[in-house]
Amino acid sequence: MKLDPQSYAKMVRRAAPPSALGQNLARAFVIGGGICLLGEALRTLYARHFAPDMAGTLTSVTLIALSAAATVPGWYQKLAVRAGAGTLVPITGFANSVVSAAIEFKAEGWVSGVGAHIFQIAGPVLAYGTLASWVWGLLYWALGRTG
Repeated sequence: MKLDPQSYAKMVRRAAPPSALGQNLARAFVIGGGICLLGEALRTLYARHFAPDMAGTLTSVTLIALSAAATVPGWYQKLAVRAGAGTLVPITGFANSVVSAAIEFKAEGWVSGVGAHIFQIAGPVLAYGTLASWVWGLLYWALGRTG
């Protein structure tokens, strides 16, 4: 059976469930904002006892640890199902991607499993993020030299 593009599009619209775009956006905003609010609350708490640089570092480490701890029993994934992109807040989403890969490949061993696959999801983010920072840095440098 050969379908023309219009017929195929009509079949897809009938088969695909409707998306609750507004509800999904609201959930992502509230949960992502909640993660950021937690980070800000931690930074404020740490700033009472440590220097500002150390407070920022401790906040990052705490958010990474909380994300990793929530990933192991599957809580972070359950939250991500409800929050969608709201859980992609960079530091917690990155920690989740690293820990998820480590858990998935643990059965293959520490070296050939965990060690080889731990950055499977996060690796491209690191590679392209580094490349983008170089490109923008060179552009910034070049514009500074001409202006």
